[in-house]
Amino acid sequence: MFERGFKAWCERLSLQKRRELDLRTQDPLDSRMLAENLGIKIWVIEDVPGLSEEAKQKLFEDDGSWSAATICVGRRNLIILNSSHSRGRQSSNLMHELAHHILEHRPSAVDVNAEGIMMLHNYDRKQEEEADWLAGCLLLPREALVHIKRHIPDQAEATQQYGVSRAMLKYRLDVSGVNYQFG
Repeated sequence: MFERGFKAWCERLSLQKRRELDLRTQDPLDSRMLAENLGIKIWVIEDVPGLSEEAKQKLFEDDGSWSAATICVGRRNLIILNSSHSRGRQSSNLMHELAHHILEHRPSAVDVNAEGIMMLHNYDRKQEEEADWLAGCLLLPREALVHIKRHIPDQAEATQQYGVSRAMLKYRLDVSGVNYQFG
């Protein structure tokens, strides 16, 4: 699945980004703060100029159909988030897009059909899996997970403090081995 050493590299990078932002290894890393640090602008659907109310409604109709999109113009990047998603999911979606940027993944081709619906082509499964893994590490590195297990027994409080969904917290506790460690 991943190249040898990739997971460890992601953990180290997560800690490096925290140091760059004057955070401790167990501190939450706000995805919007990281985006600002990387020089990436963030919008939600409501921020898109000239988007009709009908188009906005269409984008909100099926909140599971899309999470976020990165638009690259030259060397400038803009990430548009689906604002109908929860705060925790938006954080994960944004961190996933930032992970693509950090990993220097090439964007896939996008077309717009006659109804104005965007269609993604050339979906690269490997890049998506890498971005998922790095995003999880950026949001919840092992040090943060150990801190949570030792000092924040209430999962609702942990998800609130780290700005993540319960699903992300559970996933990271499981795949990192921290749940097993604290058995």
